[in-house]
Amino acid sequence: MERATSVVEQELELNLVLSPEHSVPVPARLSYGSHDPYAVHITFHLDSGSPVTWVFARELLVEGTFRPCGQGDVRIWPTRSGRRSVLCLALSSPAGDALLEAPLPAVAAWLERAHRLVPPGSEMGALDMDGSLAELLA
Repeated sequence: MERATSVVEQELELNLVLSPEHSVPVPARLSYGSHDPYAVHITFHLDSGSPVTWVFARELLVEGTFRPCGQGDVRIWPTRSGRRSVLCLALSSPAGDALLEAPLPAVAAWLERAHRLVPPGSEMGALDMDGSLAELLA
């Protein structure tokens, strides 16, 4: 039996922080799908022509909206930038490090939609284990 996949997406403009005084806008897309219920995807549309996608735990993003969390490649924390509430994402890879600021209210609203799609704690039920096993054995 094949299950329908649902996806929740949100286009956002993040700020790539270059220094305390200077940042540049980076268009991005948040994506969450019932086919991969434990993960969120953030795709950055860079001037290079090829988008860059980061994938990490949905729970990490949820926790990061309330308090600093994460270790290693992805760290997230809420803060204020002037009068705006922002979510900081510190990303590290062999190619370099980046600090991005996302509008916290927009990320929180998107997470709420993702939670309606697959409520926290019900991720296992959203997985198509039979389909995944059949794909592996094919």
